[in-house]
Amino acid sequence: IWVKGGLNDKLNYKLMLGNNLSQLGVDAGQLENDLATWSANLTWMPFGDYGKGFGDFEMHQQPVTRFGLNYTYSEEDRQSQPDTEDVENVQLRLSDGNIIFDPGLFGDGIIITDATYQMAAFDAGLKYKGSSIWGEYFVRWLDDFKGPGSSGLSFNDFKDHGFQLQTSTMLSPQAVQLYLSGSKIFGEYGNPWDARLGINVYPWRNKVVRWNSELIYLDDSPVGALSLPYTVGGSGPVFNTNLEVNY
Repeated sequence: IWVKGGLNDKLNYKLMLGNNLSQLGVDAGQLENDLATWSANLTWMPFGDYGKGFGDFEMHQQPVTRFGLNYTYSEEDRQSQPDTEDVENVQLRLSDGNIIFDPGLFGDGIIITDATYQMAAFDAGLKYKGSSIWGEYFVRWLDDFKGPGSSGLSFNDFKDHGFQLQTSTMLSPQAVQLYLSGSKIFGEYGNPWDARLGINVYPWRNKVVRWNSELIYLDDSPVGALSLPYTVGGSGPVFNTNLEVNY
């Protein structure tokens, strides 16, 4: 269930009520019969329309900014998780990539079957004459663990935080974009990070068709799937190129 709108011409909101963090990869038989997932977002654009995406494809002639506040809450259980290699895999992972619902992860005979997920994030961005900079900081909590042997856990929760930054510039207006980005997680089970340098080519000077190429460097990647060019725990350089059509 989605609700979105504007409190005024500069401040927008979105609210969502659902039954799981992921719709893809989860069938009806896996879901509980309650709505225990909700999310809220506030976006403030004080100097006009910020536009879509990270880069300044629109070539704003006056500086425009965006500030966002985001919060998500979800009561998750082991049964309602997508398969490990599903496209939109949002299973609850530690910062080393391990899934918290894996049997025996925290000791013999211990299986976490239920947990509460919370994430709060703040983002800010600036676009001007083809150049842009954007950043986000987040904090994630996992707690309220239940399941066989969970009373013997030596912890009550996990708290991770991290950030990501991206900057870009249009080398040729609405045709060629160069970008640089990176992210880092400060977690209780490791501090993975990544950096990437990429280029977007728009052959018809619109966002319908885009050719993207990027070089990524990973350090102990905490995520991965068959739909991504990297695996959980991967370290080292990765080159990726693809042609995308938006419709």
